[in-house]
Amino acid sequence: MRLYAKHIEPVADTFAFCLLPNHLHLLIHTKAPHEQALPGYTSTPREPSQNFSNLFNAYTKYYNIRYKRRGALFLRPFKRKEVNSLRYFKTLLIYIHKNAQHHGLVEDFKDWPYTSYHLFLTDKPSRLKRNTAFSWFSDKVTFVDEHRTSLDFQEITPFLLED
Repeated sequence: MRLYAKHIEPVADTFAFCLLPNHLHLLIHTKAPHEQALPGYTSTPREPSQNFSNLFNAYTKYYNIRYKRRGALFLRPFKRKEVNSLRYFKTLLIYIHKNAQHHGLVEDFKDWPYTSYHLFLTDKPSRLKRNTAFSWFSDKVTFVDEHRTSLDFQEITPFLLED
């Protein structure tokens, strides 16, 4: 997460994440070039895809050294899809939080520790854009209530990339 903060936070706001053993999901909003904060760069800001490449490369180097291995760690290219409606945003955010349950890693998504859902329920400082997300659900109570409803994965398939 420190590498994520270093490489992604300067170019994107984060709304949700779920880290799984063989993949991850992120819901981000890329910042406009004039909003990007790239320490040490005086030229035109980079495309966020370059920052993700830097993140994946840095993590791969760390992982390979730590576990005495070599070679690629991530499949290329990473996939992304534009979120272009409030309904899509809300559905995707809930889907991301429920992804470990969807893949059978836990019976209840709330038991998966590697998701941003838990950060939404605390008042502790977080880099997540919680208040913005809550506003799209109306408020925190509605946010939690809508997470209690079942997702019809057939209905949301058009919103998703292959998982």
